[in-house]
Amino acid sequence: LGLKIISRSELLKLVSREHEHVIGISGTHGKTTTTSLLAWILSYVGLNPGFLVGGVPTDFGHSAQLGTGKTFVIEGDEYDTCFCDKRSKFIHYRPRTVILNNLEYDHADIFENLEAIEKQFHHLVRTIPSEGLIISNAKSEALERVLAKGLWSRLERFDDMSGWFVDEQGTVLKSGKQLGMLEITLAGHHNRLNALAALAAACDVGISPHQALEALSHFSGVKRRLEVKGKKRGVTVIDDFAHHPTAIRETIEALRSRMQGNGRILAVFEPRSNTMKLGTMKDKLADSLVGADKIYCYSGTGVGWNASEALAPLADKVQCFSGRIDPLVAAVVSEARQGDAVLCMRNGAFCGVQEKILNALAA
Repeated sequence: LGLKIISRSELLKLVSREHEHVIGISGTHGKTTTTSLLAWILSYVGLNPGFLVGGVPTDFGHSAQLGTGKTFVIEGDEYDTCFCDKRSKFIHYRPRTVILNNLEYDHADIFENLEAIEKQFHHLVRTIPSEGLIISNAKSEALERVLAKGLWSRLERFDDMSGWFVDEQGTVLKSGKQLGMLEITLAGHHNRLNALAALAAACDVGISPHQALEALSHFSGVKRRLEVKGKKRGVTVIDDFAHHPTAIRETIEALRSRMQGNGRILAVFEPRSNTMKLGTMKDKLADSLVGADKIYCYSGTGVGWNASEALAPLADKVQCFSGRIDPLVAAVVSEARQGDAVLCMRNGAFCGVQEKILNALAA
């Protein structure tokens, strides 16, 4: 038939390049939140950006729009493009500005080690034009190794006193100069860094720090990022996308910072990602969950390791389940009391566990 077949990533490149300034958001964690934050800033100040987010920003109610402005914000994943193109998806997008949020080992089903992922990030850095800008997390040793392989563009670092920095009180500084106060509804230090990176990118396209900080103060959040699904019998049920040990730990810490009184965190988790199913991260899982008061782990199909053994260091704080989801729901509902938060962490459907817990609490 003579039809040309292209990948989704190639199609997105064609769409995004209709805009003058493409901004890519990459990293192991925080891509969706940072992309949403930046798209919101640009929209708030009237630039009508195009964007593609790997989630649904609450303020927009949709994950993508073409926009009529000059900017396009795109979430860039390091996972391979398709069966016939093993390059990372973000290689195709050719952004003028890129945020390198962080970098850890993930996607064990396609990457042998962290070095293999660093190579893909190096390729991404090479696509940034000389007049472009790289905004990189100064605390990431892996990203520093990536930059050491070659850098041909402007560079700004965040979480660094000599670059972009936000302190515990929310004071934002650039190169030591105070720019204003960061006030966001999102909990956790990791989200302050996400906002800081978005702020740096917004300023690169000509938005003043004052305007950007004002926009951030009105940002509502992203679905499945500490999203409150409901409250029954004084128990709050929360949904989150966390599935990597680092994300799990940071999510629990963020929720803890918002807990009041004697409320406990009941963490409900399904190791469902390909990396988790392979057991690559199982030795780090117990430590990532230690901040919760009770842990309920559900092993679905394809998990090739024993969750009870991996989580043994948590002793009587943890219960492990497989097969039917109902016993897990019953255990959570039996334990939950007024003031507690049930934190459901998943990157899949997880048998609709949040709704099941809410329904059981209401019964």
